[in-house]
Amino acid sequence: MPRLDDAQRRARLSIRHHLHRPAANCVEVAASVVGLHSSDPVTVFLGTRARAPHVTPDEIEHALYEQRSLARILGMRRTMFVVPTETAPVVQAGAARGLVAAQRTRTVRMLEEAGLTRRGDRFLDRCSQDVLDALREMGPSTALALSKRVPDLALQMEVHRDGRPQGRTGVSTRVLFLLAVEGRIVRARPKGGWTSTQYRWALAEEWLGTDLHSWETAPAQAELARLWLRAFGPGSREDMRWWTGWTVRETTRALDAVGAIEVALNAGSGYVLPDDLDPVEPPPPRVAFLPALDPTVMGWKGRDWYLSHREALFDRNGNAGPTIWWDGRVVGGWAQRADGQVVWRLLEDVGRSAHRAVAEEASALRDWLGDVRFVPRFRTPLERELSSG
Repeated sequence: MPRLDDAQRRARLSIRHHLHRPAANCVEVAASVVGLHSSDPVTVFLGTRARAPHVTPDEIEHALYEQRSLARILGMRRTMFVVPTETAPVVQAGAARGLVAAQRTRTVRMLEEAGLTRRGDRFLDRCSQDVLDALREMGPSTALALSKRVPDLALQMEVHRDGRPQGRTGVSTRVLFLLAVEGRIVRARPKGGWTSTQYRWALAEEWLGTDLHSWETAPAQAELARLWLRAFGPGSREDMRWWTGWTVRETTRALDAVGAIEVALNAGSGYVLPDDLDPVEPPPPRVAFLPALDPTVMGWKGRDWYLSHREALFDRNGNAGPTIWWDGRVVGGWAQRADGQVVWRLLEDVGRSAHRAVAEEASALRDWLGDVRFVPRFRTPLERELSSG
């Protein structure tokens, strides 16, 4: 069995994720990691800036909302991603489509348990069609604007777990989420600046100019496996299964479809594409300040080969906070304070030259952010400590 050790994996990570050499533009950034996590909108902008420091927030917004060469869609593990628009149909068919049946069943059950209707399926179909009709007439619109046109969206329902009430949620939350899972609507330009989470919704085909349903499931899963292996390989079967949200059977089928080659790792085994067995030359180390939930941090389930200090850098639910990278591994964390200062802490001794590079990168990031202030959506112990100091 061919062998790729941890040093080789870190070299590949640095090169392919543009932690060594900057990418040409924001579309190249997204493609290099298959897609940028978008649960927190800040991740998209800071993750792009880390890999292409010359790209401005305006240029990223232009790609997202004017040129639309980037698409914000629901994808792997029911998570929002920003992906190259040409990749969006693959993500829809390969990852989101498999979620539809379970999410529809859950929504129907919630509607009926809340006492809003005895036929949740009919209610859902009618409400969904009304939303699509409204978007066709109104163009990109917020949930609030849609609720004024489609009154059923404004209704509230009790959420239950094990027969016990857990709080209330709006019908709009479930219906819009399901339409997004189905690939019928997508998030468009938000209200406010690039840190805003108040998105407008748009008809997917009108907004993106492409058919999100153009791929069959099995070929799309094979293509998604190929994209992941090109960006994250070598990775284990479990890494891929976790990242995609697939079953073991789906993961195995996709690996077989692309002819993945098994290789020995420092711990266990992983897979690479057939043409990706040759070792790469380790690049010179470079500092990178990656944001919370960055795909490089979240790309593998097994992370020991590039990550220590989990308790300081992750929250209790496994969400990564802002991290500092050097030579293909995590060596510290950072945060922004209320006055805009970017503060940081190294958790390993990386030497004087790396220390100076970290300080310079923190200053450059402060200048890039300008007047923008943000707080990560998922906060970690070190980020909380640094930002409040």
